[in-house]
Amino acid sequence: MTAKEVIKQLEEYGNEQTKSVLLKHGAKEPFFGVKVQDLKKILKKTRKNHELSLELYATGNSDAMYLACLMADEKQITKKQLEQWVQQAYWYYLSEYAVPWITAETIYGFELGLKWIESDKETIASAGWSTLASYSAVNDDDTLNIEKYSELLDTIEKTIHTAQNRVRYTMNGFVIAIGSYIKSLTSKSQKIARKIGKVRVDVGGTSCKVPLATDYIAKVIDKGNVGKKRKVARC
Repeated sequence: MTAKEVIKQLEEYGNEQTKSVLLKHGAKEPFFGVKVQDLKKILKKTRKNHELSLELYATGNSDAMYLACLMADEKQITKKQLEQWVQQAYWYYLSEYAVPWITAETIYGFELGLKWIESDKETIASAGWSTLASYSAVNDDDTLNIEKYSELLDTIEKTIHTAQNRVRYTMNGFVIAIGSYIKSLTSKSQKIARKIGKVRVDVGGTSCKVPLATDYIAKVIDKGNVGKKRKVARC
């Protein structure tokens, strides 16, 4: 499929109700409001396609950008291209999910995550925390910098309640991820979760809620799923 054909397909899958919901969450024109399940129908046709993913992301159409991240080849995409993508990820579906997922699957995931969390730009900093969280989910513990992950938990304990709005959300998600995916840091993550307590995030009048890290980690422990890694970050 060409980029033009994909855009036409996206338009056909566009859903006004979905579009209305996504607008409330921060999406901006141009986009059609395509459900993820329909994006995956297109993905079945294109599969991983590096060049096509770059073309789609460059359109600025949110549906196409999200699809591009699902379609991207983690072995071909470059650090420079990921840096460009995170700069252009203007709302949280892109900055906290789509871009971090593909980044976490690359060899640059940890490096870029550490870089991005230092950004003063809210979308980039939140992308950084999400990337580091996903990176811990798809890599074996013996390949991770456990000491650095432990230090990052300490940083969150000290700064989460004064961080930028969406950064607070992704920091909270990071604590959950580390408690869930890195066995040696589960206990510490629980301790940090208890200390930070409820994290308040302005979700823009939507029905979204911030998960309580203590409860979430406890459920993972009860199910016996601590340390169970994911094959891929993208879903």
